Amino acid sequence: MEKEEFLKRIETELKLMKKSPLTIRNYSYFISKLLDHCNKDPEQLTEDDVKDFLATMSNKASSSIILAIAAIKFATSKLLGKDLTANIERPKKEKSLPAVLTKEEIKKLIEAAETKKSRLIIQFLYSTGLRVSELVNLKVQDINLVERIGIVRKGKGKKDRLIVLPEKLTQELENYIKNHSDNIYLFSKEKPLTTRNIQKIIKRTAQKAGIQKKVTPHVLRHSYATHLLESGTDIRIIQTLLGHENLNTTQIYTHVSTEELKKVKNPLDEL
Repeated sequence: MEKEEFLKRIETELKLMKKSPLTIRNYSYFISKLLDHCNKDPEQLTEDDVKDFLATMSNKASSSIILAIAAIKFATSKLLGKDLTANIERPKKEKSLPAVLTKEEIKKLIEAAETKKSRLIIQFLYSTGLRVSELVNLKVQDINLVERIGIVRKGKGKKDRLIVLPEKLTQELENYIKNHSDNIYLFSKEKPLTTRNIQKIIKRTAQKAGIQKKVTPHVLRHSYATHLLESGTDIRIIQTLLGHENLNTTQIYTHVSTEELKKVKNPLDEL
């Protein structure tokens, strides 16, 4: 089987499993790199070939190596009938705290938006904690401004969930929807915006606002969760709002809440 046919079959299998376009792209990327590195047909691949390829990624983040192993495991098990990663130990994933903007930085970011639409997108991401992929797929019909709620359909884990819209944004959203009455999606007409498009808007706006931190749509999600925690919102409610299946995923925000840490009285000050 040639490389292109192998990659096409991987793509087909992943689509049948309803995997996301990002997963399909990432799996195809790593399998393509593996085959290029080994310069062999897929059926000729061995465990040593896989180890040799993964060794070239030693300077990459653990998450990238883990993703590459998952891609290779899927491809070789599903299409070749043998798991070439069975004896390969996965690296431990680095535990890094998510980047978070302060409330002042959020205000600066919103004020620096170049257009009304960009401003609304930034406000929407921050005030709902949506993943960027969920934002671009959100449809007008999924928004209920009277109840101030929205429905994220088939988010991560293929589950629907409710989001709560801020009162402050209701009128602005209503005006925007009226002025874009032909939109199927909240922020686009017939096709969803690309996630890359949103990422560029956020990056450009952050630079204009003079924010030194790396700002991405996911940083706005982290900031939303952290600020909710700082205001006293129960972590299980935050778990539901973010669409986390496991509470452990949400627990990361208990370690990043700067304002909560500041409230701790230092023993030296008590002397």
